[in-house]
Amino acid sequence: MISIQKITFILGLGLLSIGCSNDEYNYNTGEPTRKEKAQLVLKSLETGDESIANKYINATTYIQHNLDASDGRNGFLALLKSLKGTHMKVTTYRTFEDNDVVFLNTKYENFFGKTFIAFDAFRFDSNNKIVEHWDNLQEEQPLNPSGHSMIDGEIQLKDTNKTESNKNIVKGFVNDVLIGGDFSVISNYISSTHYTQHNPWIADGIQGLQDGASILSRYHILEVKKVWGEGNFVLVGSNITYENKPAVVYDLFRLENDKIVEHWDVLEMTPPQSQWQNTNGKF
Repeated sequence: MISIQKITFILGLGLLSIGCSNDEYNYNTGEPTRKEKAQLVLKSLETGDESIANKYINATTYIQHNLDASDGRNGFLALLKSLKGTHMKVTTYRTFEDNDVVFLNTKYENFFGKTFIAFDAFRFDSNNKIVEHWDNLQEEQPLNPSGHSMIDGEIQLKDTNKTESNKNIVKGFVNDVLIGGDFSVISNYISSTHYTQHNPWIADGIQGLQDGASILSRYHILEVKKVWGEGNFVLVGSNITYENKPAVVYDLFRLENDKIVEHWDVLEMTPPQSQWQNTNGKF
């Protein structure tokens, strides 16, 4: 006869593994995956649960690139305490993993009184502790000309065998079109039949990009700093100027059949260095 303890253990594993494939959950130790740890850390901003940071963030080597937060795990805990009682809500829509980095696409509601769309990325060490964090946040805007929000759209991960080739396609698009300004090759990278746009001011399709040329001219990419990807999703982080002022943009691209078919982005102005709460910079 199976004991009550055994039944409880089996049921517990089943509940913990809901939404996770077998390769995403370590059944031997019961320890959350890196993706789950990153989600839990972000959710703790809503719940105020300090134990999450204490368990999953390295106490001595945590490097913070959010310029409004102090360095180290204590800086994260200070942010957590400042949000206590604010009724903030955290909803993560997309989570991906590229080697030792997990990157996420999240909505923060009532975050110091406003709603933001964000990209966060966490780097893990060999002990599966978080040792570095990057992010970019933009206040949520109304629906764009095609009726899309900054966060809706496809969420399904697939084509994990094509991660590197998809990253190379996106790098080519950024270098040739966004940096090089050569719109004559845009159809080499973007689907001519369906391209869904989540930028708040630009419409769907290649035509939407061409019509939004005056908006795109406000952006000037100085340097691509990060390219992370998993399967059909690729995230690019870049230092830019926006209307001749320093900023950072994170662009998320979804690909199908070797073409870009969907795009999200988040732009954040870079504050003067005198206002930084750490010395690490955005990258």
